[in-house]
Amino acid sequence: MENSTKITEFVFVAFAFPQRFQYCMFFIFLILYVLLLSGNILIMMTIRADPHLHCPMYFFLAKLSFIDLCYSSVTVPKMLADLLSDRKTISFNGCITQLYFFHFFACAECFLFTAMGYDRYVAICKPLHYSTIMNRKLCLWMVAATWTIGFVHSNIQTSLTMGLPFCGPNEIDSFFCDIPPLIRLACSDTKMIDAMIVANSGFVSLGCFLAVLFSYIGIGSTILKIRSAEGRRKAFSTCVSHLTVVTFFFGPCVFIYMRPSTALKVDRVVTVFYTVIAPMLNPVIYTLRNEEVKTSIKKVWRRGILYK
Repeated sequence: MENSTKITEFVFVAFAFPQRFQYCMFFIFLILYVLLLSGNILIMMTIRADPHLHCPMYFFLAKLSFIDLCYSSVTVPKMLADLLSDRKTISFNGCITQLYFFHFFACAECFLFTAMGYDRYVAICKPLHYSTIMNRKLCLWMVAATWTIGFVHSNIQTSLTMGLPFCGPNEIDSFFCDIPPLIRLACSDTKMIDAMIVANSGFVSLGCFLAVLFSYIGIGSTILKIRSAEGRRKAFSTCVSHLTVVTFFFGPCVFIYMRPSTALKVDRVVTVFYTVIAPMLNPVIYTLRNEEVKTSIKKVWRRGILYK
């Protein structure tokens, strides 16, 4: 790689705007990032503090909040720093490291969403066997599997990208290091690598999304058979929250990774959505549409005030 790669750093050009506009964007993204951090930390603390939320559904939700924190923190702090600087650069090794951890956490989140979909399917379609099927051991194994698959996926993606020669130019049309914009900078034929990456990232995101949709087809048919209007409302509310979050995450991922690495103007907006907006909306959606979480947050808040 040392013989074929002459580039030692990359330059981000996605947010190359006038300085005043960059400062405005900095404060907007800083507020979004603070909301993202505080919302997800609040979810994790609430689930940990309230014994009533110690069940598989909220166990997975706490893990989702943790992954969202890690996933966004790989890209957003660097983006905020770049918005305050004139030259937005990152070293070659720093770029590869960012790419590695971004795909590691993103892939883990894909499979965690799939596990959450399966949990809801068992809870609604097989309620009598729920506690037997979704026991603690299975939940731990499912979470461990998400991290393991993320590790394997990220290693494959990073290895494929590092094998490419980069001779120039070094301007990345994005605000972080991802595979599609990096492939466009390689000074060799990348058709085979492009196809392998689409097969890997594209089918991971699409496959997990379809698995969740299939589980919700079964859930929907079961909900329609529930005689109690209150039971239908509660089941529907919980599932809509999960399906909304899943759509916000998988929609942009499928759009970016299920096509060749050609540049489109809308790519910048799409990447901002699934790296910043979607992780910030996750705790909001789950909190606003879930009475149990809202009640628990109020309890934890009151308990904190009383302790003071």
